[in-house]
Amino acid sequence: MIPIRDHNPSTRLAWVTWLLMAANIAVHLAGMVLITTERELIDFYTTYAMVPARISNGENYLSLVTSTFVHGDLMHLAGNMLFLWIFGDNLEDEMGHGGFLLFYLVAGVGAGLAQWVTAPWSPVPTIGASGAIAGVMGAYLLMFPKSRVDVLIFLIVIVRVIPVPAWLMLGLWFALQLVNGVGADPLTGGVAYWAHAGGFVIGIVLALPLWLRRGGFGFWARTHGHPANPEATYALSRIPQVRRRR
Repeated sequence: MIPIRDHNPSTRLAWVTWLLMAANIAVHLAGMVLITTERELIDFYTTYAMVPARISNGENYLSLVTSTFVHGDLMHLAGNMLFLWIFGDNLEDEMGHGGFLLFYLVAGVGAGLAQWVTAPWSPVPTIGASGAIAGVMGAYLLMFPKSRVDVLIFLIVIVRVIPVPAWLMLGLWFALQLVNGVGADPLTGGVAYWAHAGGFVIGIVLALPLWLRRGGFGFWARTHGHPANPEATYALSRIPQVRRRR
């Protein structure tokens, strides 16, 4: 399942969400231009990626932040920015611009530490915004569990866009991170599943005070689990229908 949009886009400019997207894209494009040799790439990762062994040695704590703006390739970047664009704007509406920025950065640091805990002496660099964005997804689940999200479904030759409640899509995503994390070896690299799972839980915890201030279960009752913004209407297809001649 690939989410492509939610049904309650923000009616105000979520400029922090857009600023974070711009910063991630700018860093990646700059790296594509400025890093031309393998030695430069290694030096870049050594400086800006989160290397658990260095954290354990008391080095380069700033990498817990800088690593969230570094991506391995364009697909890695595009996937993360898609999730941030879908889920970030409504959360920024609820938290405010400054509150959302602080939340995002803290969730990113927490996700990095969650990955570090699983293999504190690993020399494998950890990069990507997915831990911070997992925090956004966790908070979105808490605040708007019944918001509808359109997902792209691939079933062999069948491709469909269907709306599903956020709790289903995000719950399945979180479960996959746990299952894959149990079977993954953090010393061999690959996907940082525990950063994803840890960031998701941290996002829920960080958003819990806001949810309680809004009224907790009473907030869900008032909003029916949806963002306050009006629901958008989307055309499922622009393909014209051709009637059969009689």
